[in-house]
Amino acid sequence: MRAVLQRVTRASVTVDGEMVGQIGPGICALVGVTHEDTAAQANTVARKIAELRILRDEQSVADSGAEVLVVSQFTLYGSTKKGRRPSWTAAAPGPVAEPLVGAVVDALRERGVTVATGVFGADMAVEMVNDGPVTLVVEA
Repeated sequence: MRAVLQRVTRASVTVDGEMVGQIGPGICALVGVTHEDTAAQANTVARKIAELRILRDEQSVADSGAEVLVVSQFTLYGSTKKGRRPSWTAAAPGPVAEPLVGAVVDALRERGVTVATGVFGADMAVEMVNDGPVTLVVEA
């Protein structure tokens, strides 16, 4: 499992012209799933999102009460090693990936984190104001 974490002052996701999720200051987490990923890895990614001290004044989401926007992102497992057309074979199919992205969201909520989400598999417009900028890749 792979996640790109971006510290944001605000972020939102829109589907078919309707805003389906938005947060104020916090973390926008783009989450990708590969074939072998497990619920344990989803829990590890959620722990990292909640506990990494990447917010202002070296605080974490858990320390500060900041919000998290989780957006599924199968393209995190795209390969550009050959040719001009990316390969998506390393990305898990929807029936595998959707419950694991949901497990990340559930694990964050169990930690008391306020979480907004996109819509799995939808064509989403994600807007964010990257703060810092701070961008990290987390793998579990």
